[in-house]
Amino acid sequence: VDAWHDALNAGAADRVVALAHPDIAMDGPKGDAVGKELLRDWATHTGIRLEPLRWFCRGDLVVVEQRAAWRDPATGAFGEPTVVATAFTVRGGLIHRIARHPDLPTALAAADLT
Repeated sequence: VDAWHDALNAGAADRVVALAHPDIAMDGPKGDAVGKELLRDWATHTGIRLEPLRWFCRGDLVVVEQRAAWRDPATGAFGEPTVVATAFTVRGGLIHRIARHPDLPTALAAADLT
């Protein structure tokens, strides 16, 4: 998950995808999707930077509170950051599921973590 953040923030979509299971499930505010090609498209076009703030882990579940900022397509500058949280499921060294949540309490509750 740490390497995934590094790859995403570096704009290295190939590395983001290499860290994911072929049938990765992605859940987010704009809907749900499955598959590496959709992950590649998201990593390439979203213009997001996710700075990890706090980590919560149990077994194959990892929840990361993050400072998120999106790149303005017109200027290329990052906008004002907001704090979000993402839940990851990791098995066999690959990320199987990514679920973005609006805040840490929601992500922890969804992952049954405290």
